[in-house]
Amino acid sequence: MTQPQNPGNKPQQAPDANAGISLTGGAAILAPITAFPNGVPSNALVLIPLGANGAPVDKQIVEGPVALKMEEVWKLLGFNGPAVQVQDDQGRPIAIGRDDLLAGLEKHYNEDPSDLQRARIFAQELMKYTFFDRAEKVLAKIVALGGDGDDWLALGVSQLNQEKWDKAEGTLKGAQNLMKENPYPSLHLAKVGAGKKDKKVERDAVERAITIAPNSVDAWAYLTNLLREQDGEDKAIAGIEELAKMPVNAKTAAPYIALQGFYASDEKTRDKAIAFAKKGVERSPEDPLALLCLSALYGQAGKLDEVIKVLAPHEAAMQRDVRLAHNYFEALFQAKDMPKITALLNKLATSPNREVKQFAIDRSRALQQFLAQQQAALAASTKPA
Repeated sequence: MTQPQNPGNKPQQAPDANAGISLTGGAAILAPITAFPNGVPSNALVLIPLGANGAPVDKQIVEGPVALKMEEVWKLLGFNGPAVQVQDDQGRPIAIGRDDLLAGLEKHYNEDPSDLQRARIFAQELMKYTFFDRAEKVLAKIVALGGDGDDWLALGVSQLNQEKWDKAEGTLKGAQNLMKENPYPSLHLAKVGAGKKDKKVERDAVERAITIAPNSVDAWAYLTNLLREQDGEDKAIAGIEELAKMPVNAKTAAPYIALQGFYASDEKTRDKAIAFAKKGVERSPEDPLALLCLSALYGQAGKLDEVIKVLAPHEAAMQRDVRLAHNYFEALFQAKDMPKITALLNKLATSPNREVKQFAIDRSRALQQFLAQQQAALAASTKPA
């Protein structure tokens, strides 16, 4: 982006939103409560800084409103590192500094390094925040203490992300031996092949992953991308479809779920994505991911009738998969089909799946508020002037 010209390098002031500048997207103000002598605005969210063990922060934040970068906000709140969400002892979400979280987990781990569960939780968080060198040291100890295939896989991934190709290859082969029905050691071995610029090793590894798990969308997507880079788009599609026709792969939707993913985000290629997604559903009509992809693509194209047509026969699956429930509800809501919405939410409310049940409760409340607002607006419009 080009910057506004400033002839003569004259001092510039921050633009004032009241001076006719339209804000786009979200905006926020960080200010002390004294900045609002006439009362806090109704749309304000109250942020209360807390020091250690809930003590008030002594530092005066600001004398008045100020614009801040997010990393400055975390510093002012006393966070060490960016904010991350964890749960307190009662299961409630709470934000703390990333470095504080890792320091606490490290202290807990060091109290008993032989406790594999403590070590795994610490390593998992280190991997999550891309501290791969630290994670490798913890995972190596876990493996030495008799870790399982998942531990070997995590260790190999940490080495892979540090481009320690030979170490990663050996570790991932160990994971492969321990997890004979899991495609991910082979998929990561393919990445080792790519790192070593050995296309044969890469191709063999990803095809092995597909052999292990023909329904692995990640494996099919990796192979699709590899073929696109080597042979071009048309040959890649032909190669994937030829492999998909093999008897062992004939009933899985995964090849076409992978293919649609390459075209789903661009409106110009959305029809192509829909065609692939339809093939996936035709192959495996009960596959939730295939149904999710096709319904989402129809929704993006504004084809609400098609979304409803695809998902209507699968209300039973929605009791187990909140994503399908969400797509169906949104289509029905936009179509203003209130009887079907009510029937759907009543069914979902009986789901044994906690996430689905909560979705039904939340949408029921939102629907009640919407209808109340509609009734109030209608009543106001019929009042005599």
